[in-house]
Amino acid sequence: MKNIATALVKAQSEMSNPTKGNTNPFFKSKYADLNAVREAVIPVLNKNGISVLQPLVHINGKNFVNTILLHESGEMMESFTEIIYNKQNDAQAQGSGITYARRYGLQSFVCVGADDDDGNKASQPTKIDATRLETRLKAVSTIAELGTVYKSFTIDEQKATKDLATELKEKLTLKSE
Repeated sequence: MKNIATALVKAQSEMSNPTKGNTNPFFKSKYADLNAVREAVIPVLNKNGISVLQPLVHINGKNFVNTILLHESGEMMESFTEIIYNKQNDAQAQGSGITYARRYGLQSFVCVGADDDDGNKASQPTKIDATRLETRLKAVSTIAELGTVYKSFTIDEQKATKDLATELKEKLTLKSE
């Protein structure tokens, strides 16, 4: 670890924070995207004999970006950043989550700062089709069936339909008495 530690100290003394060249319209703020972070740190790391690898890995049922700093001596350091995204089976959400994990994994490892960007997309709540959910709930005829349908909803869907589900439960309870 002596060679990579020495090279990393030298590289960090030459680094500066990435340029915040993009605008996040939702928060009305500037941020540095993954490319800006890479442009700020990789040439300095390379100049000091360090390359960066960021393969995707799957550990214990979770996906991670494994940020590896590999020194020309063969020494290496690595860190794992979990890939988080809200909407499963959606390539756009997954890609956004990967980009977010790559950027923050690299920033954290080399200790440079920047603002948020596509992390907002990765953690956005999914759009809820309230009409579809209400139709499913209103079609039930027993409390047991209501429970089954309601439990099949995502957490966000349950939150959006909680009042309706409670109202239907009360009606079905009165009906069964």
